[in-house]
Amino acid sequence: MSCDTISLMKTIGLIGAGHIGSQVARLAVAHGYGVLISNSRGPETLAALVQELGPRARACTAVEAAKSGDIVVVTIPLRSIGSVPVEPLAGKVVIDTNNYYPQRDGQIPELDDESTTTSELLQAHLPKSKVVKAFNHIYAAELTTHGQPAGTPNRRALVIAGDDPSAKATVTEMLDAFGFDTVDAGPLKEGWRIQRDTPGYGPRRNAEELRKDLAAAKRYRDR
Repeated sequence: MSCDTISLMKTIGLIGAGHIGSQVARLAVAHGYGVLISNSRGPETLAALVQELGPRARACTAVEAAKSGDIVVVTIPLRSIGSVPVEPLAGKVVIDTNNYYPQRDGQIPELDDESTTTSELLQAHLPKSKVVKAFNHIYAAELTTHGQPAGTPNRRALVIAGDDPSAKATVTEMLDAFGFDTVDAGPLKEGWRIQRDTPGYGPRRNAEELRKDLAAAKRYRDR
């Protein structure tokens, strides 16, 4: 069965099937979404994961996941974002999960001097897409264990950032379905407030606590 034969209400395309990507896939199928998952090594290498995920999931190429996903999650090492297909993602909501680790990604001057952010780099690569930062500050294992129903006291919150209000609303709705409150950090340029080594990066936080963490974040150059 081909990737474009999934006919569920909403399908999430995943470009990347590592720790975060596979966990987002598990969340998605558990909450009624279809999943199209891809990696750099080819669909055949994802057979075990797709078998685990069940009939709502298909292994695809990155181009197929980009073309057929209603929402597409880019969750590959930052050094590889130039490989993300551009035209199939035009007009779509694209979630960026990335963090910058120079020891993995190599030195990126515009991130070193903090003149841009990881999500702005992806947005520049995808000028016709609606990029939203999400999922970058939670340990992968906690994605499937920390979610709680809406209205639960002290519910865990996750940060988003983005330049398109409708795209952020779409991601907020998805995060709520997955079991998390959302804290909006503002436009993509504010995504640095939840990058590695900031107060909100990693620990479990409710919405109020996370807002305080965002406000307390400092640029690397100001530390």
